Amino acid sequence: MASAPRIYSAALVVIGDEILSGRTHDKNIAQVASWLQVQGIRLKEVRVVADDVDAIVEAVNTLRARNDYLFTTGGIGPTHDDITVDAISQALGVPVIVHPEAREILEGYYETRGGLNDARLRMSRTPEGATLIPNRYTGAPGIRYDNIFIMAGVPSITAGMLDALSGQLEGGAPLLAETIGCWVAESEVADVLRETEQEFDTCQIGSYPFWAEGRTGANFVIRSVSADDLASCTRALVRRLEAIDKPAIAGGI
Repeated sequence: MASAPRIYSAALVVIGDEILSGRTHDKNIAQVASWLQVQGIRLKEVRVVADDVDAIVEAVNTLRARNDYLFTTGGIGPTHDDITVDAISQALGVPVIVHPEAREILEGYYETRGGLNDARLRMSRTPEGATLIPNRYTGAPGIRYDNIFIMAGVPSITAGMLDALSGQLEGGAPLLAETIGCWVAESEVADVLRETEQEFDTCQIGSYPFWAEGRTGANFVIRSVSADDLASCTRALVRRLEAIDKPAIAGGI
């Protein structure tokens, strides 16, 4: 019997008082999760923490110990409350340095933008031993230390850093998905979903209910790393729904 494929896992720490206060709506969780799926890595957990050194240290040490990769967003800008580098350096037990390459990048970027002042120089600080993640938008790089990836909180900049990392991480098979919709309350088909998932143990079925057009419906998302198993599981679920007079709609509703 073939062994089950290796599942690579990641966690994300979203850092920022502005997220917890509701002032800023996070947009990075979805894009990090989607990007990781393409890399063959599963986002297993997300934690949102304040701009607090102790909270960041605890989250980083806990999550990096039980995942293959750890990503952080937020707190690497030029102001006094951007403390992510300090906190992660403390978690790693290494000093903070001004990274020579990061400083050179920032000097070039700000040469025609008023020069490199003390605030801007903060964005060249990294844990000692780190490498850089390119930033095609503002010059200020992201940071990689072993399996930790420290990225900006601005979603467009985060996206650029993720692009720079594409193909750089070891991962497994990408997670594939199919969606079918059905005009049915999910409570009516809970047993159908459970039995189908049990039959295909390499697949997972998620149920997402909604209310539209004056009636209850649900979209069912089937996921697997195996295209063949995904297709078989989807067909089996469609057959079971049709057997109880609940026709499935390919692609969802």
